[in-house]
Amino acid sequence: MLGMSPPAGAQGESARERLAQFFEQVRSLRASFEQTLLDETGEPVQDAAGTVWLQRPGKFRWDYATPYEQVIVSDGARVWVYDADLAQVTVRPQAQGLDNGAMMLLSGEGSLEAQYEIRELESRDARQWIELVPRAERSEFRRVRLGFGSHGLEVMELVDTFGQTTRLRFNDVALNPKIAPSRFEFTPPEGVDVIRSSS
Repeated sequence: MLGMSPPAGAQGESARERLAQFFEQVRSLRASFEQTLLDETGEPVQDAAGTVWLQRPGKFRWDYATPYEQVIVSDGARVWVYDADLAQVTVRPQAQGLDNGAMMLLSGEGSLEAQYEIRELESRDARQWIELVPRAERSEFRRVRLGFGSHGLEVMELVDTFGQTTRLRFNDVALNPKIAPSRFEFTPPEGVDVIRSSS
């Protein structure tokens, strides 16, 4: 699980302090993840798993291995979304944003308090929880909850505008690793359709 040395929370920091520590100290990250989509009643709809690499500001790569192969890559300026089953790549400017709050939040820069209303929640599942509510009227999600356990940030829960929740659990995390620049580049495989969006 995600951790720092010494483990975050070892000196009794609040969830707000641990949130600030994570965003101030972590410049890059590599982890495996398990993702579960829950419907508005809390019932699981779909599971996924893969590996993520992040480099602030703005660079990320999410490789989904299950239930189907998908790669989402940003070099800080453009985002590639590759669906292997469809043999299709979509490319668009990162400035358009993504329908994935986790990607943009974890790899982003700037003041969290300027972008989100921050609320500390009650502890559950042996974790301290904090909730971020976007200040922007138009957002892909209503709120995101971050769960900090004995190893640091362990869980993210994003609630979208339809009431569905995407839960991400992080494992085997390396903080501030050196990541090759090529990890955030993408060359479409030969023969796939490339769809470019410039607006």
